Amino acid sequence: MPDPVAADLAGLRAALDDQVVPRTEDNLLIGTWNIRALGGYTNRWTAGAGDSPKRDWHAMSGICEVIRRFDVTAIQETRRDTRALFAILSLLGEDYRVIASDVTEGNQGNAERLAFVYDSTRVQPSGLVGEIVLPPLAEGEVKQFARTPYAAGFVRHGVEFILTTVHVLWGQRPADRLPELTAFAEWMRNWADRPKDWNRNLMVLGDFNIDRHDDPLWRAFFATGLYPPAVLHGVPRTIFGDNHKRHFYDQISWFTPTLSNGRTVSRLEGLEFNNVGGNVDFLPHVLTGSGLDRTQMSWRISDHYPLWLEFRITE
Repeated sequence: MPDPVAADLAGLRAALDDQVVPRTEDNLLIGTWNIRALGGYTNRWTAGAGDSPKRDWHAMSGICEVIRRFDVTAIQETRRDTRALFAILSLLGEDYRVIASDVTEGNQGNAERLAFVYDSTRVQPSGLVGEIVLPPLAEGEVKQFARTPYAAGFVRHGVEFILTTVHVLWGQRPADRLPELTAFAEWMRNWADRPKDWNRNLMVLGDFNIDRHDDPLWRAFFATGLYPPAVLHGVPRTIFGDNHKRHFYDQISWFTPTLSNGRTVSRLEGLEFNNVGGNVDFLPHVLTGSGLDRTQMSWRISDHYPLWLEFRITE
């Protein structure tokens, strides 16, 4: 590793110490990150002007420093080409593992798969994995998901939790996303409500392409009883966002029923959420001194910020 890269990563680690709570014996840190076009990479520490793709070992090392802060990270936009994914795993070290879906075929699938990268010293797979597909007789406009949502179960200190990640269809306009997002939210609610099913601590996370708070996409998603933690309401989702045009693309949510008296009750079991979480603003702390603009940075790191939440183990 060149000295300038090592110095850059040291600065990033210091910034992460300020932005993310530490991992402890009784907590669980869950992250989600849409890493732009995570496919191939250039086998150099610094990609040159003629190199393609622009993601190099320096950029991947920065991505690793972020992922290393979480026990499990759901990653969207992992491509058919898995070279960058496995290069990141090699940098993370032998304690880190991956569970990934296959690629969703077709133009709308965009040659993407979904992945969970996890620290095997902190969490272990429970044995449950699966892709979410709509039943053949489902009514409405959605015949199947453009990019098949992916679920995986994990265990920490004997407490199981199930993460289902998704990258919702973008479409030509927001209305194009509504049928798929609604179908996904309703499917997940039905799963959560089924008795005697494998559905303890069911969470959804990923890129839902929700434009605004309380817009039709937001209302359709959360009408099913999904809990949107307030700590994530005000944080930017993309590096191109600003305070005047807030997006809510990325989410981490779970189901919380509302009682007749208006109170909400968490459906978490063995986990407690104390409204601790946020995003990771990596922009000022990675590839420092490179002179890259935000678009150039997005192809090396990402156009999305990671989101994370902390849970306490109570069993």
